[in-house]
Amino acid sequence: MPRFTWLTARPIAHRGLHDGARGVIENTAGAFTAAIAGGYAIECDLQISADGEAMVHHDDALGRLTEGAGRLAAMTAAALKAVRFKADGEARILTLPELCELVAGRVALLLELKSRFDGDKRLVARTLAVLAHYRGPVAVMSFDPAMMATARRIAPRLPRGIVAERRTGDNGKTLALPAGRRRLAYCWQLARARPDFIAYAAQDLPAPGPWAARRLLRLPLLAWTVRDAEERRRVARFADQIIFEGWRP
Repeated sequence: MPRFTWLTARPIAHRGLHDGARGVIENTAGAFTAAIAGGYAIECDLQISADGEAMVHHDDALGRLTEGAGRLAAMTAAALKAVRFKADGEARILTLPELCELVAGRVALLLELKSRFDGDKRLVARTLAVLAHYRGPVAVMSFDPAMMATARRIAPRLPRGIVAERRTGDNGKTLALPAGRRRLAYCWQLARARPDFIAYAAQDLPAPGPWAARRLLRLPLLAWTVRDAEERRRVARFADQIIFEGWRP
């Protein structure tokens, strides 16, 4: 692919190189340090805190991996950093600035911006503000094309991608619209975003949309989440790189 060759140069560790059996928790410093040691690029998730900080965490609420309960968006960054993980009481939820300091450009970073599809632009604004001072290889992506359209407007040179899958889940108000209007709104925002790459569900490949994006538009295609060598061999025909979990390619 002609641009952003660093994005596809190495397999990408999904939420870092985590291993629950060994107490290495996803999206924590331990998982990111392990990925760096293995020479893997890092994929991770960002959520917004009540006071506008970008927090490195997949779920929008506490409880699955952590002690406590409550939505991240209703808690301050300081309160979230005090939360303990069940499997490792020493691990903490990182802020994006802390993640950038930890990685320091040693491997590529792929940041998924989580969205409630409600037009809230705080997470993308804070992420771009932090990345303006980061000098390593980094890209942002989201299921929400409106977020990537905002990213394009604020930081047009920053690589941005769309995360997608064949199945449609409950993504909030946008999906509450009638199907025709929903598709039209999505396509309009996608056109405004002008993604530089696509991250598509491995289980849903091959698919016409990703094929067209890769072959006709020459956009790099990442396949997520690949969980074994057999799946990697299957998607190698359709994708340029994998986002993996549960094994080491």
